[in-house]
Formats: sequence, C-alpha cells, structure tokens
Amino acid sequence: MPLVIAAVAEGSVLEVAQSYDALEIINRGIAYAIILAGFLSVVFTFFGGISFILSGGQEDKIKQAVSTIRYAIIGLIVTIFSVVIVAFVGNALGLNVVQYINLGEVFELIGNLTDVNSGGGNYSGGGINSLD
Repeated sequence: MPLVIAAVAEGSVLEVAQSYDALEIINRGIAYAIILAGFLSVVFTFFGGISFILSGGQEDKIKQAVSTIRYAIIGLIVTIFSVVIVAFVGNALGLNVVQYINLGEVFELIGNLTDVNSGGGNYSGGGINSLD
C-alpha cells in the first residue's frame, strides 16, 4: 500500500500510520536506526580527523581526536555487525529488515518531505511505495 506524503502535510499522521501494519513499522524503524548509526559513525570519523589535523600539536587535543576516531570506528564496526545480527534474528522471527536498509529510499523520503514542506508547489504527487 503506497504512502502518500501529502497526507502528512495535511496533518493526518494517524491515517498514514494506520496504512502500515505493525510489522512494517518495526522493520522500517530498525532499518532507519541502523542507517542513522552508520551515518553518524562516518560523520564522527571525519570530525575526529579534522580535529586531529587542527590540533596544532597539542597533546590533549591529539588524544581527544584519536579517541573520537577510535570510538567512531568501533561504532561503525558495531553497526555493521548489527546488520548481520538483525538480519539473522529477523529471519528467525519472520522480519525482513535488510530489505528496508536502502539509502536511496531514505533520500527519496527526505526529498519528498522537503518538497511538501517547502510549499513551492513542486510536489509531484508521488509517494513512497512499500517493498512488499
């Protein structure tokens, strides 16, 4: 069942939420959390690298930057392992979360929301289709 973003703009979030079943909401929530965790890990790795470059040779700033990079890489590894674990446990429970871990779908959702919220009238009427 397609999700029409225009319904969100009109204020009927409950109607849109009712168009999904609980299993699909759980799948999408887990998938979006994994994508967000991976994205934040990469961002903090870059932030730590920039902090390291801008440390100016100060020992405490270097230690803090290296610590940021270390924990960001550990977070990225945990995120990658979580995809494997969630896929394994999800298949055992009948949840197919891995199909929703699609960065293109996240960008499409963000693009549709910004088109609707901008009020520019350039909303094409397309929604996000479920991947059933």
